[in-house]
Amino acid sequence: METGFWHALEGGRIQCDLCPRHCQLGEGQRGFCFVRAHEGGKMRLTTYGRSSGFCVDPVEKKPLNHFLPGTPILSFGTAGCNLACTFCQNWDISKARQMEKIAEYASPEAIAAAAVRSGCRSVAYTYNDPVIFLEYAVDVAHACRAVGIQSVAVTAGYIHLEPAALLFGQMDAANIDLKSFSEDFYYRLTGGHLQPVLELLEYLKKERSVWVELTTLLIPGENDSQAELEALTNWVVERLGPEVPIHFSAFHPAWKMLDKPPTPTATVQRARHIALANGVRYAYTGNVVDRAGGITHCHGCGQMVIERSGYTVNGWNLDDKGQCQHCHTACAGRFDGPPGGWGSRRAPIRVP
Repeated sequence: METGFWHALEGGRIQCDLCPRHCQLGEGQRGFCFVRAHEGGKMRLTTYGRSSGFCVDPVEKKPLNHFLPGTPILSFGTAGCNLACTFCQNWDISKARQMEKIAEYASPEAIAAAAVRSGCRSVAYTYNDPVIFLEYAVDVAHACRAVGIQSVAVTAGYIHLEPAALLFGQMDAANIDLKSFSEDFYYRLTGGHLQPVLELLEYLKKERSVWVELTTLLIPGENDSQAELEALTNWVVERLGPEVPIHFSAFHPAWKMLDKPPTPTATVQRARHIALANGVRYAYTGNVVDRAGGITHCHGCGQMVIERSGYTVNGWNLDDKGQCQHCHTACAGRFDGPPGGWGSRRAPIRVP
């Protein structure tokens, strides 16, 4: 499929304008992401309509704790990525360079129909980054909206603002992977830069109605220092607002980063406490067993309003308007009555 967000250069080359990499390609070459290619003098998306697989997940797995809690979400991705994270947890998909990884064909309408058939409230563009299959994601979101299904982008947010307006204009929610608050970290370990991600986050909060939650994977000795966590959480409160949830997740050795130990539970708990102390109203822990790190408290009276065990909602003390039943303070998020009962199940499906 022919894409937008590119321009011609002298000598028959073209430049991709989707993300800050600005890949310049000769005829037959592919960009860093592997899936956007120069073919016939134009930029084409080689993975349009092709997926690495489909699965029905709990929405909390994205992770989203304040968006339609307890409901199932149809998740899918393609292949490739526009970052080079040495610690990638989905490296077998995001680093794929063989079309066999994306052998399942599904039209946007078929995905929307599968979401309805599976009882899902939303579709997640995930596993790899929807930024690089933007046109496919946008078409799927259009098809989903037509049948009452919402859309969720799970992304590192490494994208220019013009294409971001198109992508996030079709999204109802997003989890943005803020990998670090250090330019050195981004450059050394992802091959990217921090500033474009911060610019996207501010754009989403100021210019779009998409519900945003953040995730930071804490890697021992790389992005888990007191100083960095203080800086990150203070920036979120000051520039995005205290109501933006942050998920601190534990790292497990993967891909090219096998020399680091798994993140101790105490580290993610400490990060959560720093966030709360700095004014973040909703801070969570992930990839560890930590009951307290999954609870949502009312920022008005301090009472528990949502209790979770892993990805399962066990306690619910919000009214139909998303307000605390104790003091009637609104809990930030997108709630639609009582939570669903999907729980922690994960169900791979076929989409014809």
